[in-house]
Amino acid sequence: MMTAMDDPQFTEDLTRPAEGEPRQTEETSTETRLNPISNWLETLARLGLGGILQRLGTNVLSLLLILAVVWLLQTFYRQSAFSLTAQPVQAAPLPAATPVLAIASIPEPVAETSAGIPRLALLRTTIPTRPRQEVVKYVVQSGDTIFGIAEKFGLRPQTILWGNYYTLKDDPHRLQPDQELNILPVDGTYHPWQAGEGLNGVAEFYGVDPVEIINYPGNHLDPETIGDFAHPNIEPGTWLIIPGGKREFISWSAPIGVTRDNPAIARIVGPGTCGAIQGGAVGYGYFIWPTVHHFLSGYDYSPETNHRGIDLDGETGDPVFAVDAGVIVYAGWNDHGYGNIIIVDHGNGWQSLYAHLSVINVGCGQSVGQGEVIAAMGSTGNSSGSHLHFELMHTQYGKVNPWDFLPPP
Repeated sequence: MMTAMDDPQFTEDLTRPAEGEPRQTEETSTETRLNPISNWLETLARLGLGGILQRLGTNVLSLLLILAVVWLLQTFYRQSAFSLTAQPVQAAPLPAATPVLAIASIPEPVAETSAGIPRLALLRTTIPTRPRQEVVKYVVQSGDTIFGIAEKFGLRPQTILWGNYYTLKDDPHRLQPDQELNILPVDGTYHPWQAGEGLNGVAEFYGVDPVEIINYPGNHLDPETIGDFAHPNIEPGTWLIIPGGKREFISWSAPIGVTRDNPAIARIVGPGTCGAIQGGAVGYGYFIWPTVHHFLSGYDYSPETNHRGIDLDGETGDPVFAVDAGVIVYAGWNDHGYGNIIIVDHGNGWQSLYAHLSVINVGCGQSVGQGEVIAAMGSTGNSSGSHLHFELMHTQYGKVNPWDFLPPP
């Protein structure tokens, strides 16, 4: 008996897909079974999650690669450390004894020769600067002043004068180019020892202790052999540095008090002295400028350099005016460095002095008015150029600073 299953027609109908359905072949079925991941990825791509999944996969893969590299490196270093520790450790060799080098075997330094600049190998030692203790010589240059020389050597101006009396005579105007000056190592005075002098007397004159003179290294005196201070063992003619010593200047300038009542006091100044004068003009008690120019050309008023006047600028032949009315009590040459000078007594305790003149226009006993031309400027006497050396004196107050009594420049 034949059943429906035995009917080929029936069998064909069962295996034929219904109309409208995809025909599933054997190849398609196998691919579906073998690639479920591809189907899953395709499904995610249709849902729009394919990009996210791709980036996630890339990151995971990178992380796995990094972990693998780290694991490999750790394995390598562990093996290297094990290899090093497995080697036997050797003790360091003991240092060899330092050979003894004889001084005589050291070769002398020689100059290097090359195509460049030759250099000589020299052993040098830096020696610190020590204070100077000896007197040195200095040759005066053109344009030098007592102040400039003193500043150059770190001394006070008076020390330059006190160290060179026989050259400068306590007169800064005597400074001339090419003179050779003594420059003391310290502030003080310079004393030539005379036969019969005593240390106590010399020290007292300069205002110091005699021990300071003996102990000063530059004097080269031996305290053990100096002997009695009253009759010390010091060779006459020995020059002694008196550290900190002072003395009064030996005046080279005109005396104070050359008045119409006593003009003879100026005889020590030179041949321009006048005789006694009766009457004459009397000043007003205030002063005008004695020159056209009202500024310095040389030394200022400086008692510490024994310069008790001011040097006013000008040219030879420029007029010189009487600063106040008065009487001429000196007119002529001066033997102590002023050159041609005029002294006017103003009759009220004041006198004025005008020095280094080229021409004198007045004579003894003549009355002059304030502002009258009495002379011409020059450069006579101890002068290094044309200027007027001007002084103001008072019988009670002595030589004063002219800047304090002249009108403002």
